[in-house]
Amino acid sequence: MDGVIAAMKGGAGRVELCSSLSEGGLTPSAGLMHAAAALPIDCYAMIRPRSGLFEFSTAEANIMIADIATAQKAGLAGVVLGAQDAEGWLNIPLLKQMMDAAEGLGTTLHRVIDVVPDPLMALNQAMDLGFDRVLTSGAEPFAQDGAKLIGQMVKQAAGRIVIMPGCGLTAANVADVMAATGVQEVHASCNVRVLGGVAFSDFDPPNGRFETSQQKVRAMVDQILG
Repeated sequence: MDGVIAAMKGGAGRVELCSSLSEGGLTPSAGLMHAAAALPIDCYAMIRPRSGLFEFSTAEANIMIADIATAQKAGLAGVVLGAQDAEGWLNIPLLKQMMDAAEGLGTTLHRVIDVVPDPLMALNQAMDLGFDRVLTSGAEPFAQDGAKLIGQMVKQAAGRIVIMPGCGLTAANVADVMAATGVQEVHASCNVRVLGGVAFSDFDPPNGRFETSQQKVRAMVDQILG
């Protein structure tokens, strides 16, 4: 919850709500969903039950459907989701189920699009499924390196879906990436590493945990607004 408040105070226009930033973001708890829904900022819950890539078992799929329902009941603005099939393509049947469960919510397809065999084909599928937005690094480790593909996505989308670059964006490079790609929205974790206290067990990650930084959010917003 502290991270949501930091992002809001830093000037973010929307928050991707998740737990476990050190694992790339996992599904937030029901309590966090309800608390975030009470804030005056749109929050989208990450629907991701575990770390790793995005081929999910039937049990995991059922959990994600239930988590979407929890986000609905909490009153959140939207959800962030994605799934692959055994060949690595988008799992269209499961995504249809998840989109049906998310009826009335905003929907973002997450960076699963960066690890499918053909991101541009997946973009067409995302539009057919009715997603509002795609989060992508342009199929590269960092969005600044994937700017060419992100620009192609923007042209292909032609305003039918929002293309939102993310991963590796900072106050130092966000303006250049936006100018190079033509995007209007960006995504960034804006986190800082916080070292934990020494204890007899691994209560803290060995290299520290990540927390959202209000100062980093503000610096990025200032660059975007010019």
